[in-house]
Amino acid sequence: MIVNSATLAAVFTNLKTTFNKAFEATPTFWEKVAMLVPSGGSQNDYKWLSNFPKMRRWIGDKAIKSLAAFGYTIVNDDWEATIEVDRNDFTDDNLGIYAPQAQMAGFSAKQLPDEIIADLANGVFANLCHDGQYMCDTDHVVAGASVSNKGVVALSAATQALAIASLGAARTAMKKFKDDEGRPLNITPDVLLVPPALEDIANILANNEKLDDGKPNPYKGTITVVCDARLTSDTAWFLLDTSKPVRPFIYQEREKPVFVQQIDPQADDVFMRKKFKFGAEARCAGGYGFWPLIWGSTGAGS
Repeated sequence: MIVNSATLAAVFTNLKTTFNKAFEATPTFWEKVAMLVPSGGSQNDYKWLSNFPKMRRWIGDKAIKSLAAFGYTIVNDDWEATIEVDRNDFTDDNLGIYAPQAQMAGFSAKQLPDEIIADLANGVFANLCHDGQYMCDTDHVVAGASVSNKGVVALSAATQALAIASLGAARTAMKKFKDDEGRPLNITPDVLLVPPALEDIANILANNEKLDDGKPNPYKGTITVVCDARLTSDTAWFLLDTSKPVRPFIYQEREKPVFVQQIDPQADDVFMRKKFKFGAEARCAGGYGFWPLIWGSTGAGS
C-alpha cells in the first residue's frame, strides 16, 4: 500500500467505524444506578446536596435553605486508550490486526462510566460524600442525631427470617430516613446492586415466590437486581433508591469518549519512529449523590 494522506484517511475512517460500532453495541450498567451530570468546566460543586429544599406550607416569610459549610467538589479527570500503528503495516498491507484493537478501544471507552461507578461502589465504606462522612456510615448527622446507612449483615434468602434481617432491615431503615425537619424523605428502595457471588441470592429475593425454607418471599417484585463483576467484595451488597431525580452515584461528563487519531505523515513521531496512533479520549469523573439513597452492608457480620 502506498502511504499518503488519502490512504491513511481511508484506513483510519474504517477503524473509526469499527470503534463506533463496538462502542454502540457494548452494554453498560451505570445508567441503572447513577445520574448523568454534564460538566461545563474543570470541576462541579455539589454543596447543594447537603441541604436540598423540600416544599413546606408557606406561612409568613419563606424559609431559606443555606448551603452546608462542607464543600463537595468533583474534579474531571482525563482518560485515554492509545494504540500505535507501525508504518510498515501500511506498506505490507498488514492492517487486519488493528480492527480488533479498535473494537476493544470502543468497548473500553463505552465501559468507562461503569468502571468509574463500580470504583465508587467499592469505596462507599471508605470515601467521603457531601456531608463529610463516608458514603455508607453509621453516623450521618440529621437534626443533631446520628443516622446509619451501613450494615454488616450478610444478604440471605435461606430463610424468611434471614431475608427480613438482611434485605428487609435495609429497606425498613431507608424508608424511615427523614430530613432535618423531621419529615420522611419517602425513600423507595428499588435496586439491589451485588457482586457475582451474591447474584443468585439476589435473584431469589427479587423474583421467587418462596424462599429456600419454603416460606413466602415478601420482597418478590420489589427490587431489580444489578450485578457487576467489578465489585471487589464477595460479601458486600447495596440497596439503592434510583427513582428520584438525584441518585446515589454521579457520573460527571465534561467530554464524552471519542475516537481520536494522529495520521499526519509528517508528524515527528512518524518521522522518528514510523508510528501512527489512534484510540479514545474522554474527560469525566464520578462521585456520590445523596447518601440516604443507598444502604450498604459489608456482609461480613461485624
